[in-house]
Amino acid sequence: MKTICFYFQIHQPFRLKRYRFFDIGNDHYYYDDFNNDEIITRIAQRSYLPANQTLLEMIKNSNGKFKVAFSISGVALEQLEIYVPEFIDSMKELAKTGCVEFLSETYAHSLASLRDPEEFALQVKEHDDKIEQLFGQRPKVFRNTELIYNDEIACMIADMGFKGCITEGAKHILGWKSPNYLYSSAAVPKLKLLLKNYKLSDDITFRFSNYEWSEYPLTADKFMGWINSLSETEQVVNLFMTYDTLGELQPRESGIFEFMKALPYFAEQMGITFSTPTEIITKLKPVDTLSVIHPISWADEERDTSAWLGNLLQNEAFDKLYSVAERVRLCDDRRLKQDWLYLQASDHFYYMCTKYLADGAIHSHYSPYDSAYEAFTNYMNVLSDFIVRVKEQYPDSIENEELNSLITTIRNQASEIEVLKKSLKIAKEEVAQKKSGEKKAPKAKVAKPAPAKSAAKPAAPKAAAKPKPAKTAQKK
Repeated sequence: MKTICFYFQIHQPFRLKRYRFFDIGNDHYYYDDFNNDEIITRIAQRSYLPANQTLLEMIKNSNGKFKVAFSISGVALEQLEIYVPEFIDSMKELAKTGCVEFLSETYAHSLASLRDPEEFALQVKEHDDKIEQLFGQRPKVFRNTELIYNDEIACMIADMGFKGCITEGAKHILGWKSPNYLYSSAAVPKLKLLLKNYKLSDDITFRFSNYEWSEYPLTADKFMGWINSLSETEQVVNLFMTYDTLGELQPRESGIFEFMKALPYFAEQMGITFSTPTEIITKLKPVDTLSVIHPISWADEERDTSAWLGNLLQNEAFDKLYSVAERVRLCDDRRLKQDWLYLQASDHFYYMCTKYLADGAIHSHYSPYDSAYEAFTNYMNVLSDFIVRVKEQYPDSIENEELNSLITTIRNQASEIEVLKKSLKIAKEEVAQKKSGEKKAPKAKVAKPAPAKSAAKPAAPKAAAKPKPAKTAQKK
């Protein structure tokens, strides 16, 4: 029997205001409150709130057979609490049904897993504490920012106690394999992997209302028919999309909400069920292991991290940001730590992307800037002021700690060198004693790599019989 798992992502960064060079050192507030309020409120009214009501109806009308999973970043929850508190209430009502699971992720929807394991673990804990506080659930399955995953990240996820992880069913990783199975990590076999079926997910997210699409219009019975026609051995279809697909990317007028409401009816007719991620990793057994050496994601055609770290601008900003990570963690300034989280949001680096064609169009659609260069300049102005504030926290102690650490390292290295020198001296003495005690002197050609003086003493009696080698040895 086939099962479907619906995953919805909710994330909205705190957008930065236009921050000029002359603001550095004078203005420490970086956010466009009016814009942030307008964006999150508009999306919530058009998408999140009616979508919550739709899912609640689907759960009730199917007698709890329809199930869904959410991945909501901490910074999105903060904005929703401030600007759209009614959304939090409606999400709590969904959570009470027992048919909704909340996934773990980084609080800031950050790229910390690619650079700073300590920051990564701290953000995951902070996020899960927030989810438990609001909805009474402790996440059990992990979903990294933008589905970024590789073997190294798998080890970090497993160390935090997670049994499952959702990531992209990237073609260059799967090869001939299907994403519609449960897999396990090659690096940590106990970590089970749920792979997004990007083709079926994108049919809803991007192609649902496209008149030029050969399969338009997409109806619930047609969509379920596609899933039902998959091989009988294929176990699970993971459909992962942004929550604003319902009502924003695909507007209400497209019929997206009616499409969703009809899915449980046709699923039941075809013997297809709905499951939560935890139910899947509990009931099903992995069919194989997957090794992912280089990070993958769900973004762009490459399905890698080039959407955020694919050019010099992005890497310069990324390196500069994480250069002060340790200093921020040492300080006690609540406002500074809050800005630290907001500045880590992956969206800031996404706006700096310089790709063209289809991928470039998607980046431009989400970016509030006219160009990647404007996004970079604005972010670096903000980051420069932020770094100045970080350094002001501990102007002396931080530098002294770094200096003391460096001195300690040098001293340790000096001690190691002295030990090695003594060892080499003892070894040379032992070799010399061994040679002087031998009855037969070594042949002349054996003495080539040794210093001239050491070679001349034992070789002198025989060297006299051979004029040419003897003269060469004496010159040396």
